[in-house]
Amino acid sequence: MLNIVIFGAPGSGKGTQSERIVERFGINHISTGEVLRAEIAKGTELGKIAHEYISQGQLIPDDLMIDILANEFDSFKGSKGVIFDGFPRTIPQAEALKKMLNERGQDVSIMIDLDVPEEELLKRLLKRGQQSGRADDNMDTIKKRLVVYNTQTSPLKDYYKKEEKYQYINGHDTFENITSTIMEILEKLV
Repeated sequence: MLNIVIFGAPGSGKGTQSERIVERFGINHISTGEVLRAEIAKGTELGKIAHEYISQGQLIPDDLMIDILANEFDSFKGSKGVIFDGFPRTIPQAEALKKMLNERGQDVSIMIDLDVPEEELLKRLLKRGQQSGRADDNMDTIKKRLVVYNTQTSPLKDYYKKEEKYQYINGHDTFENITSTIMEILEKLV
């Protein structure tokens, strides 16, 4: 199976590139953001808890996220693989993901790091907020999310380098070049 961690700061293009990968390789996509937003919209207990964390720009507790991911992962019978979009965000989450996958005879195949300068991220997220109306795409929350990314999430680069799964991608290139580079790398893994 092709199990991909797509990585980058908020606004780096993880969701957009994930869509292209799904189309090309026929694998499943787990966007933790989409899963959580759906729970919030339904008004579930998980949604209420998630909303409290998200509205403050904070991360969801690890045990809660792993339970959500395990349920999603297990629902994909006969899958060719999965893209994990928005998870892991901390080293303990990466270790928990590895454990969850190993229990199922799987592992992460590659971590794709979409690297985008912070100034560009701010522009993208503010524009997305204006177009989509996403409540978390406002300047205060964006700045909090970027601080969390830089302090808690960014260290995952070193974790996946040690695992020999890390792949840097210039996320400030053209959409077509980014997609092309990712596809070339993934073709070598299948």
